[in-house]
Amino acid sequence: MSVENLSAVGIVTAAVLYMLAFLAHAAEWASVRGAEHPSRKVLLRSETCGRMGLNLTVLGAVCAAIGVVCRGIAGRRLPWGNMYEFVTSALFFVVIVYLVLVAVRRVRWMGIAVALLLALGNGLAATVFYVAVAPLVPALHSVWFVIHIVAACIAAAALNVGAIASIMYLISMNAQVRAERTGVPVKGLLARLPSLESMDTLAYRAHGIGFPIWTFTIAAGSVWADYAWGRFWGWDPKETWSLVTWVVYAAYLHARSTAGWRGRPAAVIAVIGVACFWFNFVGVNLIFSGLHSYAGI
Repeated sequence: MSVENLSAVGIVTAAVLYMLAFLAHAAEWASVRGAEHPSRKVLLRSETCGRMGLNLTVLGAVCAAIGVVCRGIAGRRLPWGNMYEFVTSALFFVVIVYLVLVAVRRVRWMGIAVALLLALGNGLAATVFYVAVAPLVPALHSVWFVIHIVAACIAAAALNVGAIASIMYLISMNAQVRAERTGVPVKGLLARLPSLESMDTLAYRAHGIGFPIWTFTIAAGSVWADYAWGRFWGWDPKETWSLVTWVVYAAYLHARSTAGWRGRPAAVIAVIGVACFWFNFVGVNLIFSGLHSYAGI
């Protein structure tokens, strides 16, 4: 088996393991669904499924690491030359940040959403975005290419974790509002989620880290554009959507710091922001053509 094939197998295996992790976390939630006071046996079954989901995520991360590293070895370059390589690398950063947070902050309650994102992202990369290893195009031969992409991957990890925390916040808030309206208490794992304030704070801190890194990503990209094309900004579709994404996240941070826009409105803006982020890195490549069209598919 060639190194390139080993890389592809690593990503496919990671996608499968992440999907199994999602199913395990789904079983974790389903096993106590509707139970206001679950029995010890039910709680043990739920905990076992949750740990299984986490362990499968760790194994998926190991396989993803093999896939990303072997891709770089096969190409004898950094594995960030096209959309397939960026998506797999960015998702690897996401899973590493999540696993660190699990160890430090015990955020396994995010596992079901994180595993779904990782499974879908790596699955699409392996089946739709995949391209054979090829040399970098001339415009990518720059130290600013490395700086720009590393910053983008770190920003992706922070912003996606913040978005997932915001989504879980919205789910928990809706459950609490429904409980207040019907008089039926929140049950199952929803009742065991952290407080709304805790989830909101985690989302805010993740975005607070990701936003300045995303700002630096755009700035580094502008310097790289001047090096490669002789201009800092040209309203290329990728540049335009990078700015749109930046504006949405700036609106989120402004909303989060404004008393009347905290909570649900800020969380909704965060979800819109991550949708813009992924459209910028996937949709723009598939729909538009421009100087940043490196998808190769």
